[in-house]
Amino acid sequence: MAKRTGHPVKIGILNGPNLNLLGVREPAVYGHTTLPEIEAQLARIATTLGAQLVTAQCNGEGQLIDVLHAWRGDVDGVVVNAGAYSHSSLALRDAFAATSLPFVEVHLTNVYAREPERRHSMLAPTAIGVVCGFGAVGYEFALRGLVSAIRARM
Repeated sequence: MAKRTGHPVKIGILNGPNLNLLGVREPAVYGHTTLPEIEAQLARIATTLGAQLVTAQCNGEGQLIDVLHAWRGDVDGVVVNAGAYSHSSLALRDAFAATSLPFVEVHLTNVYAREPERRHSMLAPTAIGVVCGFGAVGYEFALRGLVSAIRARM
C-alpha cells in the first residue's frame, strides 16, 4: 500500500484485453456500456468517496504487469478486470504479489455460469474480493468495497 499520509485513497482501475471494445463487443454478453462510460461513472463515485482514480487498459499481459509495477508505491489498491488473463495468467498473479497491491477482481458476466475454463481464476485466491455477474455496476461495487477495505487497514 502506498504511504501517502494525509492524501485521499488512490485507486488504480486496470482493464485487460478486449475491454476497450466494450459496448460493441458481444453486447448481448457484455452489455452496451463502453469502457469510457464505466470510467466516468467510477470517477463520479470516487469523488463522493473522497478517492482518486488512475485508469489503464492493456491488451497484452506484459503491459498489464508493467502498469502494476509502475503503480507500486503510487496507488493504494487496484480494481482489476483482467479479462481472459484472469483465468490463465500466473504472471499477473505474481505481479500483484510482488507489488503487494490489494485488489478486487471484477467481471461483467457471471463467470461461474459460463464455459468451464472461465470458472477458475488465477487472481481470486489473492484478491480481497471478487465481483462478477452484475455488468458495469460491478465496477462500482468493487470500487466501494476496495476503498472501504483500504480505509479499514489505515
